[in-house]
Amino acid sequence: MADSEFSPLPEQEDDSLRTRFSWFLSGASMIFSIPAFILMTAHVGFAGFASENGVSLLQASFMVAAIWALPANIVLIGAISGGYSLLGAAIAVALSSIRLMPMVAAFIPEMRGPKTRRITLLFLSHFIAVTAWVMGMERFQHIPRNMRTSYFAGLGMTLTATNSLVVALVYFLSTDFPPIVFAALFFLTPMYFLTSLWGSARDRSIHVAMVSGLVLFPLIHHLAPAYDLLLTGFAGGAATMAYVRWARARAS
Repeated sequence: MADSEFSPLPEQEDDSLRTRFSWFLSGASMIFSIPAFILMTAHVGFAGFASENGVSLLQASFMVAAIWALPANIVLIGAISGGYSLLGAAIAVALSSIRLMPMVAAFIPEMRGPKTRRITLLFLSHFIAVTAWVMGMERFQHIPRNMRTSYFAGLGMTLTATNSLVVALVYFLSTDFPPIVFAALFFLTPMYFLTSLWGSARDRSIHVAMVSGLVLFPLIHHLAPAYDLLLTGFAGGAATMAYVRWARARAS
């Protein structure tokens, strides 16, 4: 994804003179960017989905703040409506969120400064989701390393708090929205995730993984709808690993 999609950071003669709070505010200001707006519209759809499935306003807002991964929240509501046990719901949410582990592993070294404490990284890792990850990765190259935690704290915390409030507000108004509106808004997020991850990919293997998932999912869903996401991940990962090995053999 090109840098032009994000509002540029304020230019100063010497970034080293800026305080941590100044960088925190720079991160928080990204709430006015297009990716943040798309994420908020998706949470409008999530609020309607939660309301239709009997999840209370407080529960829906807490889910956004505590889990902070929209697909995991959808999985949790689906597990609740499907009558899953507490253990079954926990496993379903964990499996849907495990996809974020490689993103966290790639993001933390980029965010860590020379004197960053481990407890700070553990706290900020909660706010690493697809939108925050893409936005952070795009901007870190313009931010001094020792100020990146402050910047991401502003970005991640503001995104989380704002979307929690959006869900609470829309929940009150959910009866005034036709279902088709919620569905359309909800669909914006996967489309944004797809395009942003494609544009920000630094290696062709990521494109192979994405295409493999898109191609294999319809077939796997038809054959095993109860395990479609899990099996698609395994199959797409296997196809990507095969491509990586082929590419290395070809280059050697």
